[in-house]
Formats: sequence, C-alpha cells, structure tokens
Amino acid sequence: MLRPFEPSDCQPAAEIWTAACGPDLAISPRFVEYNTRPATGAVQSGRVALRGDQRVGFVLASALPDSPEVMPPELGWIDAMAVLPAFQHQGISSELLAWAEEWLVRQGCAYTHLGGSLRPFTPGLPVELGSDAFFDQRGYQARAWGPMDWDVACDLSDYQIPNTKYQISNVTIQPGQPGDETAVHDFFRRTFPGRWRFEFKEFLKEHGRLSDYVLLWTERSVDGFARLTFEDSERPIERFYMRRLPRPWGQLGPIGVSDDCRGKGYGGALLDAGLRLLRDCGVRGCVIDWTRLVDLYGKFGFKPYRQYRMLLKSLTSEVKNA
Repeated sequence: MLRPFEPSDCQPAAEIWTAACGPDLAISPRFVEYNTRPATGAVQSGRVALRGDQRVGFVLASALPDSPEVMPPELGWIDAMAVLPAFQHQGISSELLAWAEEWLVRQGCAYTHLGGSLRPFTPGLPVELGSDAFFDQRGYQARAWGPMDWDVACDLSDYQIPNTKYQISNVTIQPGQPGDETAVHDFFRRTFPGRWRFEFKEFLKEHGRLSDYVLLWTERSVDGFARLTFEDSERPIERFYMRRLPRPWGQLGPIGVSDDCRGKGYGGALLDAGLRLLRDCGVRGCVIDWTRLVDLYGKFGFKPYRQYRMLLKSLTSEVKNA
C-alpha cells in the first residue's frame, strides 16, 4: 500500500535511497529534510510504499504552477524515487511512479523531468545506476537539446591559474558582503531572471551566507556571480555526491556573467577566482555540477566525474523540450 510522505519519513527515505543507490550516492536525513522544505510557489507531494509495517520505497514529485518566469507551469519533476533492493522487481517502483505522474497531471503538468527539480536530489538519472531500461519502458525519452549532463571534479590542492588571459585588471572579484543583496538582485533581474534569481531569493530566505556568492563587479555594478558550497553552507554539500574525492569538499556553480561581458575573459577570471578561494579555504575535492561544458572546465583541470541521462516524459501525448 501507499501512504502520504510525512516529515518523519526523512530518515527512512535516506536509508532507502542509500540502500538502493549505493554508498557513492548516499544521502542523510538532513538532505531529505532540506529537499522537502516548502519552496516559494512550489507544490510537492510524495508517497511511501509499505509492506506490512515496513517502509520499503518512496517517491517525491513537485511542480511550480504559478511562476512562468522561473519555470514553465506545464513542467513537473520526479524529485526522487527509490525502493529497497530486496523489494525491487515486485511492481513497487511502477506503482510509485504511476502515482507521481498522476499527481503531476492533477497539478496541470503536461510533462515531467526525471530529477533536476528546484531542490534536486540529482540533475537527472545517474548512469551508474543502470536503471535506464525501467524508465525507457515507461515512456521517458532523452531530452532533445542535450541528452546527457555531467558533474566534473578535480583536486584543488595544486590548482594554478591555467592561462594569463584570465587575469583581468578592470574588474573586482570578491565574496559577497552584507549590503550587496540589492545589487545582486538587480543583476539577476537583468541577466538571469529565471531559476538562478529564484535560487538566490531562496538562499536568502534560508539565511545563507552571502560570501558563498563570489561577485564580479565592474564600473556598472555586479556583472557576474559564482555560487560556492562548503561543508558548512546552508545547502548540504552531499547533494554533489563527493565521497570518492579527498576532503575537505567544496563545490562551484552555477556561474554566469552579463550578456555584454561575455567573450572578454570575465567568465574565466570569475571561475579562477572562485576556485582559488575554495583552494585557499582548504578545499581539496571540488565538483562543478550539472554541466555540458566538459571541455571548458577541462582547461581548469576538471575531469568527468558523474554522468546523468536527462529524461523527459509527456504526460499527455508528446514529449516536449524543457
């Protein structure tokens, strides 16, 4: 039977996920609790599969129905789904997935993305799980404009600036400070008014440390940003599944600059500054997550670390692009 997901299910859900996905993708109850906190304007629901009194699986789904400037209202997400290994191949996964898809249809969603939600467990389906066939058989198809995304990683202990062209003299790059919030809001409104602006607003709502945003200042104002995650940041570092990397851990991303600053080396200078800041804070294992720019980050010493299939399913008649 299925019953609604409740706050008390965070610890069992973490245990189920870790048992199903393995130690490299292990998560904690704190991570599940963080990913099930209400996000502004979002709706989320879930079900727990029971066999007797035992929790053996769960699914979470979400949508953002009334914020088209952030995400299309017809898009929904399968946030996470897992079943204990001993109970797999018994129809439980199919039952959980069917419930989630039906719930998304009731929210007005026409299609759903596997992973990649506003508070993602993963960007997509980790290739290492080998569960492609299950989703292929249920109508999930590769995203047309990019079927694969990657996490890339490196050890920053011996990081050096890769090229002098990234040494830009007419900008200031430094961690955010209290009082910078308005300038950052203006930058996002001007350049990245969608998801990245939404994430910054949620970051402030969660009382995130502003210095976790590295800011590029020009004579105009803020013209670039790179978000960092440390082991003590407001979002759990385990979201980036770094167990194969040396500690201390750190993460960089997303990163972006204003339209008229592109092609001038500003992005490279900002990336270099963020990586040097992580290194100088003692970070060794570093991930840049959820990207297709493998060659670009390779110039800074990063190598492919984890691969994801980016899968969509039409909940009506035809798979559409996100």
